[in-house]
Amino acid sequence: MDHQDVTWLIGGPQGGGINVSAESFARAIVRGGLRVFANIEYHSNIMGEHSYYRVRVSEHDRHSILDRVNLVVALDEETLVGEPHVKFTGFPGHLTELVPGGAAVYDAAIKLDPARVKRDDIKLYPVPYQEILRQTLREFDKEDQLSRLRVMMNTIAVGASLAVLDYDVALFADVLRESFKGRRRDVGEMNARAATLGFEYVRQNFGNGFAYPIHAKASLNGQHARPMLIRGMHACAFGKIKAGLAIQTYYPISPATDESVFLESQQRNYDMVVVQTEDEISAINMAVGAAHAGVRVATSTSGPGASLMIEGIGFASITEAPGPVLFLWQRGGPSTGLPTREEQGDLRFAMQLAHGESPHIVVAPADPQEIFDDSFESFNWADRYQMPVVVVVDKYLSTAHWTLDELKTSGLTIDRGVLWHANGDGGKYLRYAFTENGISPRAIPGQEGGIFWSTTDEHDPEGHITEDATNRIKMMEKRMGKLDLAAREIPADRKLRLYGPADADVTIVGWGSTKGSILDALAELDGRNGLSWNYLQIRLLRPFPTEEVAAILRRAKRTILVENNYTCQLGNLIREATGISVDHEIPKYDGRPFSQEELVEALGKVLETGEHRVFVSHLSA
Repeated sequence: MDHQDVTWLIGGPQGGGINVSAESFARAIVRGGLRVFANIEYHSNIMGEHSYYRVRVSEHDRHSILDRVNLVVALDEETLVGEPHVKFTGFPGHLTELVPGGAAVYDAAIKLDPARVKRDDIKLYPVPYQEILRQTLREFDKEDQLSRLRVMMNTIAVGASLAVLDYDVALFADVLRESFKGRRRDVGEMNARAATLGFEYVRQNFGNGFAYPIHAKASLNGQHARPMLIRGMHACAFGKIKAGLAIQTYYPISPATDESVFLESQQRNYDMVVVQTEDEISAINMAVGAAHAGVRVATSTSGPGASLMIEGIGFASITEAPGPVLFLWQRGGPSTGLPTREEQGDLRFAMQLAHGESPHIVVAPADPQEIFDDSFESFNWADRYQMPVVVVVDKYLSTAHWTLDELKTSGLTIDRGVLWHANGDGGKYLRYAFTENGISPRAIPGQEGGIFWSTTDEHDPEGHITEDATNRIKMMEKRMGKLDLAAREIPADRKLRLYGPADADVTIVGWGSTKGSILDALAELDGRNGLSWNYLQIRLLRPFPTEEVAAILRRAKRTILVENNYTCQLGNLIREATGISVDHEIPKYDGRPFSQEELVEALGKVLETGEHRVFVSHLSA
């Protein structure tokens, strides 16, 4: 791990605006030519419980969080030392996470008891948030609005932290001004001034000398390109828009809602309709109907919502609808489980997302570029193979921020599949005609001569219900055979990717959002103790790339599986498909993503002890 990487953490009560503060800080860092990876952890209740945002700052691209914190910015006492009045919280406060020489910025109104700090190797920066806020409001003749503008104390705290870091506060002030335009421009100016006053207070009262400063590599002169700061849910929405999304249906559920809300804000710009339905059953059935009507349609949900969509997915499968594309944003289960926490617990569920044997494709992207690419291509697959497509993502991918120089969007082709055209011979249109590859030309409603029946019962090529045994055999072979066709046609680089040398000493196997932690861990471990490493990322999960995966694993010397679930679902799927068992398992199921340190520690333990299963959680009591 690069010793220059710095983790900045802000914490406070849920609903107190830490997300806006952290994201403004992150934008200021990116604006200064540095790279950021950031992630928020928050409770499922609406207000009050402790939430926090980690921002990892580096000169290089990073893909995961660090446990170690260099600077804590506290908006309440609990952020510093936890909550002593609760019998069990599992949370001792973030001061325990500070590295030696680390620091904490907090409100001077918090009379911090040194006995609760229990650290003599860190620096404390008490800053009078409210006093500085009053000074700001006096300068703008807004003292009578103190209660309404108390949230500006967050801005003061961030400004003070920039002084500790020795970072250019003007970059942060510029971000704040851009956040408030038009009639709210004065609010932006007040926030910029408040941040500057917080910065100046620390400089005047504490000076410099922090052990972990960060310095901008660019300035406000416009000579440097500005990379983007992007969340996974934004990349998903952009991919859908690029693919020509016409309708998005959804019912609000964490962590899927953010993506649909963002699409709602864009619907007038891109000629699409986003519909919040009365429940998930309505969402899936409306989406299936829209797919039959010939438009590109998606629905987004999480595990509990997908549970209600099962019959609708089967409806789309048996009627060979060109979609919908279902985006399954995983969270901790079962039942309502951990609504705002991380888990990769829905893989096996996604693989069998309807009763009976029904065709659908499952793909699991792992970073913003892959999310964009798979969001786009999933609509092509839905049209080409006339079946639902499930894109499996999760809370971590939705909420994390990456620094990207460019989201690659060029060279994309929209494929609407095989469409029916009247040939003038007067023959009857057969929507479910038996063809050599199993794909029947589909008509768009309103086409002359393209009338057909559609039913969720078994049916003949014309669409009429039948229970004839011979027809049933042919229809099952037709529908399920399209998965074999997809397995042959989908390019290898969409199915999987091997990072690192093919003949490495150790092969890590994973899917989805563990990719970032794995890549960062391997960058730290590669060459240690003379070992070489590689990483097999499996991206297409149905149809499973059996031959490709088996070929890589058969030549691997030692294999280790990394998953954010209890049962190591990918490992079971690999064994089922290939007959190969992965040598070691590293599961994590505490509701949080792998940190880089956790994964490095677990991998080291596997090599040291040879244990088959090594669980790690740095947050557990």
